[in-house]
Amino acid sequence: MIPEAGDIYCVYVERLRSYAACQVTHIKQPESAKGKPLAAVLELDWLGDAPPSESELRQMKPLICNYFFWNDRIDHSYVDAVVPAGYTKVGSLPPLAEEEVVSYGSWDTGGSMARQRNWEAIAPKLRQRFKEAAQDRAKVDVGGRSLSRSTSAADEDLLRQLSDLSELEKLPCLTRIHADTLSEPLLAFIAGNPFIIELQVSHVEGTDLDLSACRLNRLAIRPEGLRQLTLNRDMLQLTLTGPASPELRIAAEENGRWLTVHNTAKLPALIGLDRLGGLHLTGIASLDLTAVVRRFPALRELRLWGKPGTLTGVDSLAALPELRRFSTYDLFGFTGEQFPGPDKLPRLEWLWMTSLPAEAAGPIKACYKKQAAAGLDLHITKARKPEWLAENLDNPFRDWDGREHISAANARKAASLYKKTQSALRSLALRSAAAGPSDAAVREELEALVAAYTETFNRMDRRGSFIETVEREEIYTVLTDLLQNFQAVGGQADIDVLVKLFDSLRDY
Repeated sequence: MIPEAGDIYCVYVERLRSYAACQVTHIKQPESAKGKPLAAVLELDWLGDAPPSESELRQMKPLICNYFFWNDRIDHSYVDAVVPAGYTKVGSLPPLAEEEVVSYGSWDTGGSMARQRNWEAIAPKLRQRFKEAAQDRAKVDVGGRSLSRSTSAADEDLLRQLSDLSELEKLPCLTRIHADTLSEPLLAFIAGNPFIIELQVSHVEGTDLDLSACRLNRLAIRPEGLRQLTLNRDMLQLTLTGPASPELRIAAEENGRWLTVHNTAKLPALIGLDRLGGLHLTGIASLDLTAVVRRFPALRELRLWGKPGTLTGVDSLAALPELRRFSTYDLFGFTGEQFPGPDKLPRLEWLWMTSLPAEAAGPIKACYKKQAAAGLDLHITKARKPEWLAENLDNPFRDWDGREHISAANARKAASLYKKTQSALRSLALRSAAAGPSDAAVREELEALVAAYTETFNRMDRRGSFIETVEREEIYTVLTDLLQNFQAVGGQADIDVLVKLFDSLRDY
């Protein structure tokens, strides 16, 4: 359903245990035939136990946000113009905001209201100190470094220079800590600072970690050695940056109902998260969804990325009655007939599947066509035939095939260049291992391969500029991976020197 300017919608927000409301202020029509209309959505300052009455509707006004670095701003963003399932139109008013919309997001009514409430729960004096520092560009000495009072992140380099963690109190706007080791003093500092909402740590002292006194929203941790992890009630995202012990027990609010776990490759055991709300798995080579559903039967969001990989047990998704959001990327091995239909996933609001079997793409898209018209956010793209998969399984540029601004010819050239460079480096590695690190001929040939790799992309981009930030990073990453693999099989190379050569030669 496409809304009209002025329409007001409400939706029940489970975390707030209330209805929240938003207004569509205007519709932005697409600039191209392939584009889709966007709706400018404004979050409103209203919560209720039931949809708003007529009198409440007439008193609606924008939510004014001043949490963290927001300064009396409204939450007003462009989103997909199709109204999601679960949203109910309750009336219409002249647009309550007419300012130009410059941000893009998704339907998240109630999100800013929750963040504003959490902000207002912090002591007023602390909030005032934060706001004053956020506008202060004066420098303070912290650990021998001159930093702005508005600095929001402390990394390991800074922490290592501190003789006393109390020096961090000179930075009232700290919201992020990135540390190698989470010591008891650092944990105490984080627990005493309500503004620190993100922690990234590689090592924890001891086998138990209790964060219940903190206000963290996001935690990235290497869990090696941990047996007990107690999360605070505000925790929303837990990223495991290494393997977790099968004995690791995690305590979270409502057994993880509001938590999303990010993990690489394999399904973690994570004892204690029996009502886990979200799971993101990356780098999948092979995954049986039956095991996922059995372990986490209350999932509301499941997002899966292959390297590419094989996905089996797709029919078991029907046993996730609360599933709202599901996505796959570069995953194969299933058919459209195996994917549950809308009657099995009645609460599904968001279905994105990219780079999937052609035999699955068509039937899934057709099956959910009516739900898409009714508000399901449906994107089924890059249907792959078996011959494509066989040809591109080891092609790191496979995602270029089907990317909107990249031609099929350029995608093929990139794949061909990768294979050619990989083959040449494999042959050279054998000679390099025998010749030793001082062989000038090997060094010259390595430099010639890097120059040829770089110049090929230069020529491709000159014919039709298409290499943007993402592609530039991908080209760099593929080259460094190739050089690291060259070293891994016995080749002798100074990768830093070769990367500098690449940077000096590239035109994009």
